[in-house]
Amino acid sequence: MNDPTLFTPSLNPLDPVQEGHPPHLIECRGLSFSYGPSLVLEEVSFAVHRGESLCVIGPNGGGKSTLAKLLLGILEPSAGRLTVLGKSPREARTSVGYVPQAMRFDPQFPISALDIVLMGRLNHLKAGPFSRKCRGIATDCLGEVGLSGYEKRPFSDLSGGERQRVMIARALACEPEILLLDEPTASIDLSIEAQLIENLASLRRRMTILMITHDLDLVSSIGDSVLCVNHRVHRHSLPLTGETIREIYSGRRRLEHDRRSRGQRDAQCPCDHE
Repeated sequence: MNDPTLFTPSLNPLDPVQEGHPPHLIECRGLSFSYGPSLVLEEVSFAVHRGESLCVIGPNGGGKSTLAKLLLGILEPSAGRLTVLGKSPREARTSVGYVPQAMRFDPQFPISALDIVLMGRLNHLKAGPFSRKCRGIATDCLGEVGLSGYEKRPFSDLSGGERQRVMIARALACEPEILLLDEPTASIDLSIEAQLIENLASLRRRMTILMITHDLDLVSSIGDSVLCVNHRVHRHSLPLTGETIREIYSGRRRLEHDRRSRGQRDAQCPCDHE
């Protein structure tokens, strides 16, 4: 019997990436995690296929950021199994481009947009300055997010949306197989959000994207499906209905939503609400 939490999109039988690659870039089975006595994630199971764009949503405190840290190998599961690209998350870390929700920096420190993007090439730096190849890749990544000509601009002089796009360029500079974004639209104006959505829509054509977000416009524009994280997980198809959104984010309805997974052996409810 198929596990309903392991969602696999339809595949092109001629797609060459199917040969010699694990069927899922990310596979999570029975994962649990606790901060001391506090259980944050419980019996979480899901999978992400190559080329998928998965939006991770859910209430504050539900475990979304903890799940991201587990995927990056910053935290270790208390129980269960988690693999990224067929390896442990720590071993696969250099193949994951990470875009944090915000970057803490000293505005007085003289660092340029290109310097920030070159941080994504640190894994390729052996000694001395960055190579011409690394600088070329970093420049190309700035262009890919619509910031050509910004190489020498001080990072502190950029707008919130421009800084966020520089951070995406930094993640792209490591030439990742997976792009992981944490609330990419949280600190930008609505007037700039459309440009960011356009950038992400372009990137999803060539890489696997996982995105933690509360922005339902972003979900509808970028996502193939949705993973609701609230200590356990529920898989949703798109588009989300108003009833589903209310279940996810409102108190009493959320309890009913989560109870759908209780009492089911070895699985959480896929909650398609169809």
